[in-house]
Amino acid sequence: MGSSQTESFEKMIGAISRLLKNGEMVVTGTLSPLPAAGCLLAKHTHAPDLEPMLYGDPENRLSEGLHEFFGVAQKGKVDVFFLSGLQIDRQGSINLSVIGDYDHPKLRLPGGAGSAMLYSMSRRTILFTMTHTKKLFVPKVDFVNAAAFDGETRTPWRRGGLSHVVTPLCVMKFDEDRKRVVLDSLLPGVTLDQVVENTGFDLDVAGREIPVMEPLTEEEQSALRGPVLEKMRTIYPLVCRMIWG
Repeated sequence: MGSSQTESFEKMIGAISRLLKNGEMVVTGTLSPLPAAGCLLAKHTHAPDLEPMLYGDPENRLSEGLHEFFGVAQKGKVDVFFLSGLQIDRQGSINLSVIGDYDHPKLRLPGGAGSAMLYSMSRRTILFTMTHTKKLFVPKVDFVNAAAFDGETRTPWRRGGLSHVVTPLCVMKFDEDRKRVVLDSLLPGVTLDQVVENTGFDLDVAGREIPVMEPLTEEEQSALRGPVLEKMRTIYPLVCRMIWG
């Protein structure tokens, strides 16, 4: 993997880290290497009392696997969880089931795997994607596996919803009043035009000055390529070899 792509992933990890607050219990599920690294980076820098629960961490074995993992969320103990989707729309809904018509789809996928419950039961959810395209960020998802908020009727057990979306190009945030995703900041080296051209819905950028995320500090860079990477190699060894060699 080229150095520019490594730097792109490191910027995403830095962006995720800075969204986490000291003392929060932060949980990552399967196939979430960048959020896991973001949690560890936060703990090694500005959030020493962060409580990361990283699925696949050999030092944090779950005696009952996913059953225990979901149980923690259903008890209302999770402050932050991470989800992704093959499609994400303007209202923060995610699609993990089908592309196209449900009965005659162009592509059928495994499904939500508990994402609806986790989206509801976590106090904040951060969405992340490894790509940023119009095919992914669509005006309306073809199928809703999990929604950022309730409709007219609020489910009594709902604790939270969408907080932010982190991509290789930018950080978006959820506007709670208008119930929509808007652009929050650009990652270093990315232009506003790049983000707009690769997003399938209006990001509410008209008349706004969009800030650029500060580059990783020396402290963050040192922690990321030191103790964070050392730990990550025990959880996601193949991904680490792909990104950092």
